[in-house]
Parts: sequence; C-alpha cells; structure tokens
Amino acid sequence: MAYNVAVDVGGTFTDVLVFNEETGELTEGKVLSTPEDPSKGVVTGIESVCEKVGIGFTDLKLLFHGTTVVTNMILTNTGSRVGLLTTKGHEQILYLARAWTPGPLYGWMALQKPDPPADPTDTVGISERIRADGGVISELDENEVREAVKGLVERGVESLAIGFLNSYVNPDHERRAREISRELYPDLSVSISSDIGQEYGEYERTLTTVVNTAVQPRTMTYMKNFETSISEKNFGGSLSIVRSDGGSMSTQAVAERPIQIALSGPSGGVTGSAYLARMIEVPDILTFDMGGTSTDVSLCLGGETLIRREMSLGYFRFKAAAVDVHSVGAGGGSIAFLSASGALQVGPASAGADPGPASYGRGGEAPTVTDADVVLHRIPPGVALGGTMALDEEAARKAVETVAGPLGMSVEEAAEAIVDIVNENMHAALRVVSVERGYDPREFGLVGFGGAGPMHANALGRLIRSRSVIIPPTPGVMSAFGFLSSDIQNEFPETYLKIAEETPATELKSRVENLMSQAGEWLDGEGVEEDKRRFDLYADCRYYLQNIQIPCRFELDDLSGDDSTFLRGQFEEAHRQRYNFELPDSPLEIATIRVIGRGTIKGVTLAESANGAGDDASGAVMREEQVFFGGEWMETPIYDRSALRPGNRISGPAIIQQDDTTTVLEPGYAGAVDTFGNIRIEEA
Repeated sequence: MAYNVAVDVGGTFTDVLVFNEETGELTEGKVLSTPEDPSKGVVTGIESVCEKVGIGFTDLKLLFHGTTVVTNMILTNTGSRVGLLTTKGHEQILYLARAWTPGPLYGWMALQKPDPPADPTDTVGISERIRADGGVISELDENEVREAVKGLVERGVESLAIGFLNSYVNPDHERRAREISRELYPDLSVSISSDIGQEYGEYERTLTTVVNTAVQPRTMTYMKNFETSISEKNFGGSLSIVRSDGGSMSTQAVAERPIQIALSGPSGGVTGSAYLARMIEVPDILTFDMGGTSTDVSLCLGGETLIRREMSLGYFRFKAAAVDVHSVGAGGGSIAFLSASGALQVGPASAGADPGPASYGRGGEAPTVTDADVVLHRIPPGVALGGTMALDEEAARKAVETVAGPLGMSVEEAAEAIVDIVNENMHAALRVVSVERGYDPREFGLVGFGGAGPMHANALGRLIRSRSVIIPPTPGVMSAFGFLSSDIQNEFPETYLKIAEETPATELKSRVENLMSQAGEWLDGEGVEEDKRRFDLYADCRYYLQNIQIPCRFELDDLSGDDSTFLRGQFEEAHRQRYNFELPDSPLEIATIRVIGRGTIKGVTLAESANGAGDDASGAVMREEQVFFGGEWMETPIYDRSALRPGNRISGPAIIQQDDTTTVLEPGYAGAVDTFGNIRIEEA
C-alpha cells in the first residue's frame, strides 16, 4: 500500500497527517515543534504517526511540507546580511519606499519606520541605465560590479541582491552582474529582481529581491538538513514544499525563491477547504481558521482559492503570490480586559502557549477566550487535547472573575460576554472578505477549522447568516490536509501595459504563449509529465490611468480578433461588484499578463461512505453536562465524534469531542453527518 504524508510546522505544534491511498483513511498526530532545528520535530512527528498506522518511512510515496522558517526570519530580521547592487542614483530606494503608514489616521504621527532589510552601507550604485522600453542608455560598468562585490564581501555581506531600474523589461544587465558575482564567489547566494518578478514597480521588486536573498542561505541549509534527515530514514518518495499560494514546488525551486513559501501555513487550510468544497458541491465558501493567537478568514469562489499578488509581513509588503487571507488578533488565547472607560474588550494580546490560559494550570492568570469556554462548559470539564491535559475550571473561574466583578456580572455572564465579543471581532473579519467585497455571505457555506474554530463556527455562521456551517473530519490539522490536496505550481508574470481596444488578440496570444513556454520548462524541471499539466491564463486589467487592478481569467482560444476587448465584460462585472460603479467611456488597460503552470498531484482523495446509518446518533453520546447558553444552564449531551456515522443527526444544544478540537452546536441548530464525514450545521 502507498501512503502520503503532510507536515505543517507551527510555532508550538507540528501537525502531521498520513493518507492511505488504498483505504482513504486519514491518521493525524501532533508533536511539539523544535524551533532550534524544525526538521527534528518534522521527523519525530512523521515517525509518531507512522507508528500509529504501522508503517515506516519506506512506505511513504509523497511528502508535503509547510514551514514557518521563512516567516520567522522575516518577522525577527534574522536572515543573512544582504548587499544590494542598484542603479547609480537610486541607492536610497529602500528608504524612500511608499507613502503608506499602517494603522488608523494618527498612524503617521506614531510610526517609527523600520530600517530596510539591506543597510545603506551595504548598498552600492552601479553605472548602467535601461529605458522603460528596454533600450540601453548606458552599458553596465563591469569593473564597478567587480569592485562593488569584492568590497561588500570583504565587509561581511553573506548574500547579494541585484535590482536595476527597468530590468523587468530588459534583464541583461542584472544577469551579467550575477555572472560576474558568481565568477568571483561561486558559493555566494545571489538573487536578481527580474527573476523574482517581471513586473513594474522598482521599489516592490527590489524589496522582494532583498528579502528573498536575506532568507536564502538559512532556507537552503534547512532544506538540505531536512532532505538528509528523511533520507537517513530511507525515505524514497517525492518531496514537495508548500507555497504561499497553496501550490507546491521542489526543494531546489525553494532554494532559488524562498520568499514564495513565506505564508505556506495559512494557505494550507484555505486550499484544503476549497478542495473539500468542490467534493461536497458547496463551491462558494468562507473559511474560518481560529487558532490560539489569531483567526484567519478567506473566501473561495467556485471551489477555487482567491490569490493576491502582494503579501504583508510586519511593516513590509512584498510582491509574491499568496492565498488571500485576512487575519485578526482573536484566538483561544486572546486576553479579556477592561478598557480605561470600563468597557470589556478581548484581544489582540494573547496568553500564548506559555503560560497560556489560566485553565491550563501553567501559571496563567489573565482571563482568555479558552477560560470563558471552560467556565461555560463549552469545553467539557477535565478534557483537552484528546484527554492529555487536565483543565483547571476553578482557575478559569478566578481569571474571569477579575473582569466579572467590576462589571457587576456573574462569572457565567462575563464568560458569555467574552465569547460574544470575540465572536463579533471574527464576524467583522468575515465581513471584510465578503460584504465589503460585494459578496452576500447568505449564499456561502462557512468551513470552520483550527484548534478553536469548530467551537465558535456555529456562532459565526449565525452572525454572518451563512447557508450552512461545515466542520471537516480533521479540523485541527486542516492545513496539513490542504497540503495533501495542493498541486505543483508557479507563476510567470510579465508587465504588458497596453490598451485592450488597441491591441490585436494575436499579439497578446504571442506573449502568452511565450509565458506558457517558460512555465512548461519550469514544469520539466519539476518532473511533471505532459498529461498532468495545466496552464491558467490571467490578465490583470484596470481602467486607463487608474491603478485598481482586477485579474481576469481567459483561455487561449479567446485570443482571436482585431482587439482584446473580450476582457472588458469580465473586468467590469468584477469592478461593479466590488466598487458599485463602472466607467464605460474609459479605455481598458492590460497591466500584466500571467501564466500559472500547474502539475496535478493526487496527494489525497476523500472517500465517500454510504449514508445508511440513520439519523439516530444516540450511540455516540458519552454523557451529559450542564452547558451555559443564552444566559442559562442547559442539559447538553456530549458526543464522541469518532462514533458518529454518515446520516446521523444531532440537535442542539450539543458538544462534539474529538482529539484535535471540540465542536459546539447551539440551541436551535442541528448538525448532520454527510457521506464525507463532515458535520453540516444548519438552523433547525
């Protein structure tokens, strides 16, 4: 039998999921992460789950790996020391940046602009100049390049980024500067901006290249150590690293562009939810991933994730494709407190894993969302993490009392208020990705996952008025499940900047076919067979002289005729939905064209079971508890999810337990187990 495994490395836990190709069985596991060398935690986690299944590394066919290594280096500024070669006269490009400040209106007064990732003393201007149309004004001064690289290395620079003006049109100077650098120092990590992104915007292109270069040496070391670790365990299958846009690529490709895996973790849950949505024929969904510190939400249309071409980490924004996820500081560890005016607030500060919520019994004293759930018995007394942690209800009550007393509330009322407030915070996040973008959430399903997601998903579905709430079979390791459903893929963009009404479709077709050829060559290098390839074609369009770009998908067969106005209808429909207006007299400009080359991998397939168990779920009831709902205690059955079968129906209130999470079913709602093992919650 063949098995596939996915591993998601988080800050506290490493999640592992093994899929049996023959039986369709999924086996999950969690181990503590090892920040000093994440590969150790990965190997330990795989061994632990393999032991459960009764197999070894030699039985594994595909291995998918998502990691926070790059994310952490960017956030903590612990990458390598980077030298930057740029066009002479543009040495301050990273300091000039963009006229943008984070936060509310007063942000510009309080902002302390961080230092750029390449120090000005490690930035050297090189004599060369290319016009916006690609023509050469001044040839590259190769002697200056040699002297600059030697000087930077002698000063202690560990890697080199090269970003020249207009190189996205003509990369010759950058490529030659890279050749010279490698001739001098063959082991030096070198990145050029035209390889990172063939798009206009010299600041974003340079910043992305510098950050990519900064994280490159340590990422390469990690990948080598990881490959060595699994080869020592006799792993002989195929290894893929998960990208920020939900796809995957080889370790060799990651070594060249590590920036593309910076947000691999959040992408997995959304990718897995989109795959699940296609299987259960609820193609339009909202995703709700609630963890200990934050909540990530996203929207999927037609069973496909939405991709943005810019990502943010800390202060900086990079040009890199990523799943469109919106995050808020609301999680199980979010701390409740009274503001200066005496109002109850929740988050974004978190108790984290150490000391954690008061109910964990590790010294925490601040009231958290988890403590509120324990007080309300939404997390049944004495149970957590599959029964491996004894919860301290008394400590949770004492913590919540610190806000209940000043408010003149009972502990239960304060706990329910904490839950209501955090739910409203997450409700606001869901509105950002739905209502504020012109989508009616009543037409969407809501997929709840993450360690705390299923506990609050019913409430969020009620607030957002979604069609139904869907709790997957393995919600606590949904990111790992998403890794198993990912394809090998990469993007190949090119700045176009032509008016659609004036551009023959045949001219556009020629440029698109060139990008498809580049994508095909990349897929060759990834070992993807011809019959498993797919090319997705997009044009990022905008009204002329504006910069609100909307991606429009098309097929190669659409590229015929005297102009390219076939894109206008799709663009204006999307523009009208999001902004509620259109400009019929404005020309349409094609800003960027892009080809996404995909290689299909069958890492997981969901097995559908017969729906013949009947609606009686009483056999899965373990006991009954008093649980607080709507201001009163209610007798509530506690179900064992592993004992539920397709067709079973549960009426709320109810609590459903499993090793990796707890699902709360509110009064007035009912949950039905579908043929894929999902719990689908709707108003009774």
